[in-house]
This record gives sequence, C-alpha cells and structure tokens, in this order.
Amino acid sequence: MHQLPRDHSDDCTHGAAAARRQVVSAETGTQLDHIAGFSFDPGILHGNIEGFSGVAQVPLGFAGPLLVHGEHARGEYFVPLATTEGTLVASYNRGMRLTREAGGITATVIDDAMQRAPVFVFQDARDARDFGNSVEENFATIKAKAEETSRFGRLRDIEQYALGPMRWLRFNFTTGDAAGQNMVTKAVHEACQWMIDQHPPGLKDFALTGNLDTDKKHSSINNLHTRGKRVVAEVTLPAGLIEVVMHTSAEQLYRLRQLSNMGSLLGGAVSNGAHYANGIAAMFIACGQDVANVAESSAGFSFGELRDDGSYYCSVTIPSLVVATVGGGTSLPTQRECLEVLGCYGPERVRAFAEIVAATVLSGELSLGSAIAADEWVSSHEAHGRNRPADSPQPIP
Repeated sequence: MHQLPRDHSDDCTHGAAAARRQVVSAETGTQLDHIAGFSFDPGILHGNIEGFSGVAQVPLGFAGPLLVHGEHARGEYFVPLATTEGTLVASYNRGMRLTREAGGITATVIDDAMQRAPVFVFQDARDARDFGNSVEENFATIKAKAEETSRFGRLRDIEQYALGPMRWLRFNFTTGDAAGQNMVTKAVHEACQWMIDQHPPGLKDFALTGNLDTDKKHSSINNLHTRGKRVVAEVTLPAGLIEVVMHTSAEQLYRLRQLSNMGSLLGGAVSNGAHYANGIAAMFIACGQDVANVAESSAGFSFGELRDDGSYYCSVTIPSLVVATVGGGTSLPTQRECLEVLGCYGPERVRAFAEIVAATVLSGELSLGSAIAADEWVSSHEAHGRNRPADSPQPIP
C-alpha cells in the first residue's frame, strides 16, 4: 500500500489534499467527490489538522428562537445543531418553544477553571508531604512562573492530592475565551521546571500529567469542583403550558424525574439527565469546539420540583462545560458563522456561549422527558427519525 504524500513546504493546499485523495481512491477504489468539495482556502487550516484531504459534511439545522436570561447572553437565539440524528432538531425546537412561552431560561456561570495535574514521585510519603508544604509556601513564585507563558492564563489555585510517595498538583487556571488546555499545559510545564530546579528532597520521578486533570473524560472530581465552565440553566413552567405544548402534566414530569434519578443511580451513570450529549455534541460540531470534550461536558445533574401553584421548576447543572469562542476550530468558516449567529464569536463571549449551551441542554431535556411522559417518544422517531434508503438493508418484520 502506498504512503500518503506530504508537502513539507506547505501541506495545506488544494494540490496536497488532491494528491492524498488520489492515493486513497487508487488503493480503495472509492470515489471521494463529496470529500473533495469545500468552499474555503485550505491554507487557513495550519494548526487545525495534519494531512488535510477534504471535509466531512454534517447536516446542520437551526432550533429556536431560544429565549435566554443570562448575565452574558440576553435575548433570543437561533441555535445551530449539526447532527445526523432525525428528530433531534425538532425536539430541541419544541423544548425551546416551551421555555420561551414560559418566559425564558435563566442561565448562570458559577465557576471557571481549566486544569493540568502533574504528578511528582518521591522516595517516601514524608518527602512528598514536605514538597506539598513547599508548594504552598512558594505559591506566589509558582504563579508568576506559570503566568509568564500566557497573556490570558491566570493561575487561580493548586489543589493537592496524596497517595503513598506520590503528590498530584491540580493547577486551576482561568483562560479567558479559550478552552485553554494547551495554554495551561505550557504554563504548568514552566512552573514544574522551576519546582524541579529547586531540587526537592527525595524527588525520583515526574510526569506533566498524572491523569488527575481528567482531560476528555468524566470524573467525580469534576462534579465536585469544575472543569471549564460550571453553568446552571433553570426555568419554571406553568402547568397549563406543559399540557398544551407537551401533552403531559407537571406531575408526570416530576414523577419521571424521580424514576430517572433511581435508574441513573442503579446503573451507576455519571449523569441523571436524559441526553445532555445530544445538544452539546451538535453545538460543538457546528461551532468549532473540541468535540472530544463532550466526554466531560455532557455529564451533569437534572433537578426538578413541583411548586405550590402547580408549576414545575427544573434545572440542569453542567459542572465541566469546556467551550471556547477563540482559538481551535472557532475561526474556521462555517464554525465562525455559527458562532456569529449566536453573537458569540471572539473575545469576551465565552460565558455567553456557555449560557446558551446550558439553556439548549435544558430545552432538550424537557422535550425528551415530555415525549417519554406522554408516550410520544416512539411516534416522534417514527415520524422524523427514519432514514432507510432503497439500497440499505431492510429490517426483518
């Protein structure tokens, strides 16, 4: 099998992409006409991808308007959702109608931190403890060293975790409007080099990450603390509106919430929600986010209660929403357009984006929960989610 060609002078060009497609086509016998069709200059992709060969086109729809009362996002928004799952856009659209007619969703970012967690290994636990004490004593110097590497990263604090002769340091940074993983990695590397240069007694080994930062994976530590943005979206729904729009009742939604809580507990799930990942993944793809961060971003907590007036209060809390409005894929053409639709492209917009994502998640939770409570879940998918081309295998009756 032939090797894929590389152009060491400039590998992000139409010619380089075409050469790679030609090799793949010749080796596999597959025509790559659609992969070859894109509207932007590949020269903008430096830093986003290696071996660029074309595009994967994902269908995109808009749901909304979504009415948000945030501290940063205020007003109505058409939300871009990139997905291949039928019923998804329709479902989120229905939830947005419900929450809009109820007066809108209140969204609040309550914490902000991005981590890297190096591990230091010592001769014994006493040396590890003493090292931890020295980290506390020298925090101001460590902070200054870390912040030399970035205009935007600010070291907030350092958590410490001990196990045997090991000491994990979980550095918590604010990173402006960037998601900040690379920014934080560079800053922590600089700080750790300074600490190692002080020759702490008993130090045997060191790794820049000991996996306690839980990058691109869910963890209990994120539930208790924060990774990215910790954001809450909440709404109170009048009983009559639930019946008209969702064909169910506040009592049925509350009962389903309790059943879902028990099922999540029994299954050992990381979230008691219905499908946070659906809305988050669709928005991440549309808006140029690091899609792998859906792993931690889609875990969260749904809460509901019946009010004395018969209304239903519900909220979602997302403890580790990793989002950005600068850097990464946010400036690519279609992704930038989607962020601009939300008024969330560029500096000083990341908290607004986080509020809109959380409000979207809440709308989706209410819509799917209502469909289950009203026994309309199957009929909705039958109406909107069936895609069986003539050349695909048919189900057995």
